[in-house]
Amino acid sequence: MASARAALDRLCDPAYEVSAHYLVGLDGRLWQLVDEDRRAWHAGQGSWQGRADVNSRSIGIELDNNGRQPFPEPQMQVLETLVAGIRARWDIPPDGVIGHSDMAPGRKSDPGPRFDWARLDRAGLSRPPRAVSPDPAASFRDLAISAGYPATAGEDDLLRAVRLRLRPWATGPLDPADARALAPAASFSF
Repeated sequence: MASARAALDRLCDPAYEVSAHYLVGLDGRLWQLVDEDRRAWHAGQGSWQGRADVNSRSIGIELDNNGRQPFPEPQMQVLETLVAGIRARWDIPPDGVIGHSDMAPGRKSDPGPRFDWARLDRAGLSRPPRAVSPDPAASFRDLAISAGYPATAGEDDLLRAVRLRLRPWATGPLDPADARALAPAASFSF
């Protein structure tokens, strides 16, 4: 959306059948749109860690940002406080904090390559997706699925989703560094 106001209009209009629990503006303004104990319709079709219907098992936060610009400090500060509170209230582990691009590769690309996942990771609010069984003989696809990405995603979509989260400026074909991002302790060659 072009602005927080445009996002609010869309999220509050029943004709669009989309909603979120929270919206955080560029300036750090916070709107709660749906009670946390109610379902919002922010995620759409996708899955994480083998579980579909993400809307029923998540709290959706939308950020007023096109993903191509830096996320301003006021917005990140409010987001950190919000995520910390939600995690505490609902006992959500750090690896349960994901982006839309994680649960719907190919269909969603937000929060985008400029989002500072490393900042949330350093604060203990999120954790990078990691393969459960970092077998050096595993395919990249197997590693991505083991880390939580949807098994239904195509190869290119998985690579793009992993890179959005773990190597946002990487380009080109699959590289051993992509597998190492999912399983840092293992060594890979493709």
